[in-house]
Amino acid sequence: MKQQFQSIFRIPELRKRIFYTLGLLTVVRIGAHIPIPGIDSEVLGAAIRNFSNTLFGLYDLFAGGAFAKATLFALGIMPYISASIILQLLGAVIPYFQKLQREGEEGRKKINQLTRYGTVIIAAMQSFGIAQLLMSPQMSARIGNQVLPVVPHPGIGFTLLTMLTLTTGTILIMWIGERMTERGIGNGISLIIMIGILARLPNVFVSEISLIKEEVRGIFTEIVLLALMVVIVGVVVWLTQGTRKIPVQYAKRVVGRKVYGGQATHIPLRVNTAGVMPIIFAQSIMFIPSTIATFFPNSDFIQNMMRFFSIQSPIYWLIYGIFIVFFTYFYTAIAFNPIEVADNMKKYGGFIPGIRPGKKTSEFIDNILTKVTLPGSIFLAFIAVFPYILMKVFDINYDLASFYGGTSLLIIVGVALDTLQQIESHLLMRHYDGFLKSGKLRGRRG
Repeated sequence: MKQQFQSIFRIPELRKRIFYTLGLLTVVRIGAHIPIPGIDSEVLGAAIRNFSNTLFGLYDLFAGGAFAKATLFALGIMPYISASIILQLLGAVIPYFQKLQREGEEGRKKINQLTRYGTVIIAAMQSFGIAQLLMSPQMSARIGNQVLPVVPHPGIGFTLLTMLTLTTGTILIMWIGERMTERGIGNGISLIIMIGILARLPNVFVSEISLIKEEVRGIFTEIVLLALMVVIVGVVVWLTQGTRKIPVQYAKRVVGRKVYGGQATHIPLRVNTAGVMPIIFAQSIMFIPSTIATFFPNSDFIQNMMRFFSIQSPIYWLIYGIFIVFFTYFYTAIAFNPIEVADNMKKYGGFIPGIRPGKKTSEFIDNILTKVTLPGSIFLAFIAVFPYILMKVFDINYDLASFYGGTSLLIIVGVALDTLQQIESHLLMRHYDGFLKSGKLRGRRG
């Protein structure tokens, strides 16, 4: 392993890409600590605790804590992700976007341009909503003997300034992500999300050390938790890389004096084709009731109903798991089209041994994909619910438990595998040994 790390810095291009990526990630973290003008940070810190288990809490996760502090990068990269998801969903139902997806490089450029425009529109709307939220009566806290608002001087000026600041911050972070992907190492957008999640780790470690010193939790419990972390990370890596290979044979074709095809290959059907998206969708839906409840603090009926949608409730986690299984199938159907795969195989003379080309091939692939997705969706639901099990068994808080499953762990593992795969490719291309000498390290796109 030491030799592989040394090899990284022997390659000038790879070394330059890594330092370029680290430099831009540093800029992102600096921007996550610069507050927007016109707010009282101390009051905001006290008031935002009421929104920790709502959609705003999910936003704060992807923004690396910047949302809770109302900083320059408070929206993070979420408007860009939202725009990308919307265009991807439109591509499944609207012919114009389907045509763009089939146009190769030119279509991809047009989709990227539309995604950027969509990002600006979504960021502007969300920043307007944030400005109204910060000026609302709910955003106040008791400091000493006084109840103070987060925004001392609300009005149209604060709204416009907040919209300009947050939208500009989102555009900047989107540009940084694209530059990272182009000139750095790894996927820039994914790395920005991952570094935001990892930024919460130091506070978790400090909290755990304090609990050990105060003898609230014993060292044996911490060792068990560490061992569980190793096991669950291994399970997530296995889930992320697991594939079912369908053999494909290409017939020989003679064009002029050249012979094309004739080789055997395979279609890799991933156990978890949908990635982390089902958890994000399910989490967003499960946070809607608690988000609505924050605007009706005096309603006894709504507050009583909220007991079923608390992260302490087993009903919450049961419904959450069911949603994850549903969205795994839903997003897999969008991300992987068996009919399109079968048509492309038929066009280039490919066939699955024993299966007729065309409709029979698409039905065969769809059948295999359905069977592979079932255990994948169940494992995904288990990994998402595992933090709740830990909270009940070991009596730990959600900040620590979230790193044992769910969105945080899947993003960290997936992005780490993608980045290592790119580093591996650079090493092997220059005849160095990779981190795995077999060269079989696969990322989420492998």
